[in-house]
Amino acid sequence: MKLSLFYFIFLLLAILNLSAQLLDQGNHAYTIRGEVFVDLEPIYAGHVDEEYPLTIPAASLRALEEAAMFYSAMIYGWSFHYEVGERARLIEERLELEPVAVIQFGDPGLKVTETEIRDSRLRMWTDYHLDDAQQRRMSMWRTGTIRNTQGLGYSASSLDEYPGWLIVKKSALEDAARSALRAALRGSERNRPKEVTGFISLASFPRYFIDSGRWAAVARFRMQIIEIIPFSAY
Repeated sequence: MKLSLFYFIFLLLAILNLSAQLLDQGNHAYTIRGEVFVDLEPIYAGHVDEEYPLTIPAASLRALEEAAMFYSAMIYGWSFHYEVGERARLIEERLELEPVAVIQFGDPGLKVTETEIRDSRLRMWTDYHLDDAQQRRMSMWRTGTIRNTQGLGYSASSLDEYPGWLIVKKSALEDAARSALRAALRGSERNRPKEVTGFISLASFPRYFIDSGRWAAVARFRMQIIEIIPFSAY
């Protein structure tokens, strides 16, 4: 659906002027930041995006929505239940992630600091100003009980139906979390466990790229293990 001229002008001016509307830095002891990019001509896994090509306002909205998702994952993270899986026992690997809390689009703490259009992409730098409760949560992710890990994940290689740009990128990020959890457990546990539960968060914005027509995500995570269930418990 085409944007009205008024909406186009209003949104474009808002994006260009957001950097001048930052909250008073003196009221925020801590700020996190990250960069996202949006392809203006999105085609993934053989599917042309429903909005093609993207207008600058539409691409900017996507960038802000994606940034909000990453900040949610950095500050609050997910609770997880991970079934490690084992071929010999015909147990499939499965990871369930549940967001602890979500930063909504339009959150006043999220501010645009820089935008650039280059190589058919909109690149956007954003800052997020943490309130006191969020600062405490970020401090928790830096305690001695937290493990650092990283992983590479992929979206589906083929799609019967295109689920939408954000779901596709989210699936690649979740697969990176699965890969990171598996690598961390392989390095710390002598015997492969059956199930693991805990919490996991993004350490920084992930890096995305296209590999054979599908999204791939490289991401660093922080995780806190609450319970490890060995195979011997069954």
